[in-house]
Amino acid sequence: MLYSPQDKLPGVDVRKLVLGVEDVWRDGGPRAAQPLQRGSIAALVRNPYAGRYVEDIQPMMEALKPLGREMALRLVTALGGPGRIEGYGKGAMIGLAGELEHGALWHVPGGYGMRDLLEGSHAIVPSTTKVGAAGASIDIPIHHRVAAYVRSHFDSVEVRVPDGPQPDEMLLVIAMTTGPRLHARVGGLAASEISKLDGQR
Repeated sequence: MLYSPQDKLPGVDVRKLVLGVEDVWRDGGPRAAQPLQRGSIAALVRNPYAGRYVEDIQPMMEALKPLGREMALRLVTALGGPGRIEGYGKGAMIGLAGELEHGALWHVPGGYGMRDLLEGSHAIVPSTTKVGAAGASIDIPIHHRVAAYVRSHFDSVEVRVPDGPQPDEMLLVIAMTTGPRLHARVGGLAASEISKLDGQR
């Protein structure tokens, strides 16, 4: 798969997309009537800046936007549609020939790809970035998509692709959940109490 949104932007060479959804009925307590679903989609993408320092890397951020949108659409569909999504997060793991700053290229494409599809998503999309070898795992932070202070939705989704990222690749990830942690019971702002619509409360 090769994305070339505009002639002046670098092509986005995708080697692999990996989509996964887990259904969780129990986490130490009683069985839930309906499972919590936690999903992620990861893309292994060639890193055009691997092995060299490039001052202006922002064109790649623009080039990644169509990929972010497509990944978000695939994951939302796998989880049953936009009305079911309550939590979200994103992350990037850069292969060993790249640098940590290359992971920041995913902030806009990964975040807005989800927010464009999920109406009323006022909360910032939590994010993490690291450099790692093929097969390393990355924990994607999750919180409520409307208000970040909703404590019941603090979570993470672990993502690992056995053959990536290769040294000259980036592993780009978005993750979503359909509800709070099972048996959430430590207080804080409840989802039903969101009122300010400021992305926090």
